[in-house]
Amino acid sequence: QLQLVESGGGLVQSGGSLRLSCSASRYPLRNYDIGWFRQAPGKERELVSCINPTGDRTDYADSVKGRFTISRNNASNTVYLEMNTLRPEDTAVYSCAIYLGAGPWNDPANFGAWGQGTQVTVAS
Repeated sequence: QLQLVESGGGLVQSGGSLRLSCSASRYPLRNYDIGWFRQAPGKERELVSCINPTGDRTDYADSVKGRFTISRNNASNTVYLEMNTLRPEDTAVYSCAIYLGAGPWNDPANFGAWGQGTQVTVAS
């Protein structure tokens, strides 16, 4: 069963940066839209950013625009989320998933092959 793998989370001070990676072994991601989502304790999972296969279409949650950048390297089968100027409210488990092809990007129900997630903690 396909499952994506995230890495790059950790503990960082407010204002710091992290880069998350999303990959899949033995399964090409180059044909798929890939989304990054996050879920904080007691809150619903929300879309952070999404990117199309060629990387020329992206979308961001309003709360991260100007601070986060999504990108992909199809040759290395990896999608990245560069996170700058991190804030305590960015603390959450970040997961990536494959868009299933129907419905809006901002609905987690339209994604599958979820990874286990990686914890991002921003200390104030």
